[in-house]
Amino acid sequence: AAPRGQRLPIDFFFRSLAQDQHERAICIVLSGTGSDGTLGLRAIKDEGGMVMAQAPGSTEFDGMPGSAIATGLVDYTLPPNEMPAQLIAYAAHVFGHRAHPTPATAPKIENAQKKIFNLLRAQTGHDFSQYKPNTVNRRIERRMAVHQINAMDEYGKYLKQTPAEVEALLRDLLIGVTNFFRDPAAFLALETQVIPKLFDGKNAGATIRGWTTGCSTGEEAYSLAILLQERMEALKQTYQVQVFATDIDSRAIATARAGLYPASIAADLSPERLARFFTAEANGLSYRINKAIRDLLVFSEPDVIKDP
Repeated sequence: AAPRGQRLPIDFFFRSLAQDQHERAICIVLSGTGSDGTLGLRAIKDEGGMVMAQAPGSTEFDGMPGSAIATGLVDYTLPPNEMPAQLIAYAAHVFGHRAHPTPATAPKIENAQKKIFNLLRAQTGHDFSQYKPNTVNRRIERRMAVHQINAMDEYGKYLKQTPAEVEALLRDLLIGVTNFFRDPAAFLALETQVIPKLFDGKNAGATIRGWTTGCSTGEEAYSLAILLQERMEALKQTYQVQVFATDIDSRAIATARAGLYPASIAADLSPERLARFFTAEANGLSYRINKAIRDLLVFSEPDVIKDP
């Protein structure tokens, strides 16, 4: 029903696949131009699924797989002829393994987990020992599946010998799935009930502050800044608006700072907001947030556990 223009079917498909199949989802990004699939593969990883991308050297067009690989979230980068064997091995491990789980005692798992947390803390400086146990277990099991490792203590040994895997596990633990105005009801409440009160009784020039604590790649923080800007314009007054956007994931913060997003964000923004607050890049594959909104934000990487 939409007017003619760029279609981003892969992002839509991957997102719906993630919602439908959760950790059973597997996606493969093959040769193609642009960045279609990059947002969708994040959703699949967030649900505990698996991502494969074509090795750029074997592609006719390396845009799509290159964009996917740049997220740091691709599990296997392979030429197409090597994909089937890896896919079968992964599926046999994950789905076969699920059907006949090897029993491990709770203390043994707990002990293996502690060692993994210690390795993460030693190498990355981040402490995951207080995270939701289910989420952490799911992400560790996913990394075990990628390497076809059955026991958590075996994975712990593999981590110890492979510093790059510690970084890969960290990236998996930090996956932040987010989009502009992600929860429409919550953002509507913010726009109609909360933000007007922030401005009530404030003189022009007064400071208004917001903070997005786990801002991931920045969409939520920019959404908040857009709402504050719209309120300021409605009041026809100028205020000192500042939105702090913080996250411990340095890659996510780098994306947020750049303010450059795939064209598929059009699915999450009204045409009016897209036209007013974003500029389409010349290649038509992405949008950049306007400087006026970008300047309202301050990005940093404090860890609220360590720096309350």
